[in-house]
Amino acid sequence: MTNVIIAGAAGKMGRKVAAMVAAHPQLVYTAAFEAEGSPEIGRDAGEAAGLGANGVIIAEGLEAVIGQGDVIIDFTFHKATMEFARLAARHNRAMVIGTTGLTGEELAELKELARNFPCVQAPNMSICVNVLFKLVKKTAAILGDDYNIEIVEAHHNKKKDAPSGTALKLGEMAAEGVNRNLSEVGVYERNGIIGERRSEEIGIQSIRAADIVGEHTVYFAGPGERLELTHRAHSRDHFAKGAATAAAWIAGRKPGIYSMFDVLDLHDL
Repeated sequence: MTNVIIAGAAGKMGRKVAAMVAAHPQLVYTAAFEAEGSPEIGRDAGEAAGLGANGVIIAEGLEAVIGQGDVIIDFTFHKATMEFARLAARHNRAMVIGTTGLTGEELAELKELARNFPCVQAPNMSICVNVLFKLVKKTAAILGDDYNIEIVEAHHNKKKDAPSGTALKLGEMAAEGVNRNLSEVGVYERNGIIGERRSEEIGIQSIRAADIVGEHTVYFAGPGERLELTHRAHSRDHFAKGAATAAAWIAGRKPGIYSMFDVLDLHDL
């Protein structure tokens, strides 16, 4: 059995993750924590998640519970995530990171830190979204340069980063399929007189509204036709389920950064 520590245990994703960990046959929910000053500190984590009391008391900060688990599951905020990763590296504790908005510098630091602990880091833990990543790359490669690629993502009005990490990954996969570099061809905002669209552009546009859990559509538009690949999230459950799957998989692995492609064995697709 793998003992799990949940970051942000009383938050929306923390509660979803708790339910999926509790339901997983290989995982045990052994520790939980919240940020300093949270009113949830001291509360039973099972009750906070609506699961009934489980005897796990929400602590203040990761350091208070780092010795009580094998894997930390984190869906918090990028700056907090990096603090957790530094602590995990010092204590050689595995991590599953679903936090989005990590900067290039933070990702580079995480790669270095992961020399000392195993880590699954992915912009999206959903099984279907990870299949979509592969489909987008294959579709881009098949259709080639004759088709314009555009990505539209929609999320709730509380989401702090844009574009979403999932949209950026979709852009990267599409770019790989047509031998481009997203950092060179990505266009993230169009306003005013922008001139004719360059054929190599990959556009990524963001919508923020109400309680949209998450929607991503990739358009491949050619002369007289277009293909749309869409994923719609109906709830956060599938993100949490993917994280629980990753937590069971990462336990006991060698140090390094892993993706959901590793967890789901999708590399050959």
